[in-house]
Amino acid sequence: MNEIKSASGGLRIAVLASGRGSNLRAIVDALHAGIISNAQVSLVLSNNSSSGALEFARQQNIPAVHLNRLQFTTDVEFTTAMTQTIREHNCNFIVLAGYMKKLDPTIISSFKNRIINIHPALLPAYGGKGMYGMRVHEAVIASRDSVSGATVHFVDEEYDRGPVVLQERVDVSPADTPESLAEKVLKIEHTLYPKAINLFAQGKVHVNGQHVVIES
Repeated sequence: MNEIKSASGGLRIAVLASGRGSNLRAIVDALHAGIISNAQVSLVLSNNSSSGALEFARQQNIPAVHLNRLQFTTDVEFTTAMTQTIREHNCNFIVLAGYMKKLDPTIISSFKNRIINIHPALLPAYGGKGMYGMRVHEAVIASRDSVSGATVHFVDEEYDRGPVVLQERVDVSPADTPESLAEKVLKIEHTLYPKAINLFAQGKVHVNGQHVVIES
């Protein structure tokens, strides 16, 4: 069983985000509040030059970099630039926070068991290609499920198939709409993600294949 240890000086996190960056804000707030310790956000990287995540990072004096596949001639050049940028900022851990692009397998292998994502459902339900954002909540409502939630999981080569680290449930009421359910789930994301990151920062996450053990 492999312990996911933080490097000397703790976790140096690269946050990858495409949108407004609400989970990024929650992570930074948790760092300021001491909910996450032995960690720092060392880089925010976005494929969207006008993303709220980049704007927030600049306000917080966090290095903010825009990298988009359209800036490069080939996939290899893009992936190389992304990897180099992450390493230039001495990042040893990657957090996906609403990043809407699939990571290249070379990045996943370079940071094996050091990339996590948060998904707005209780995986393995409502995961996979095309299942993101409001689409997930629409599917939950359409299925008339009584519960939904959020899942923090490792990132591997398949969408939403990496080992689960933490999950939290939320009740779905008959009156819920996709929009109201999204609000409920996002609220728990903002506490669940910092909790998970702190577990990594404290060296309390152990993984063996698809099996994850959290040290108490």
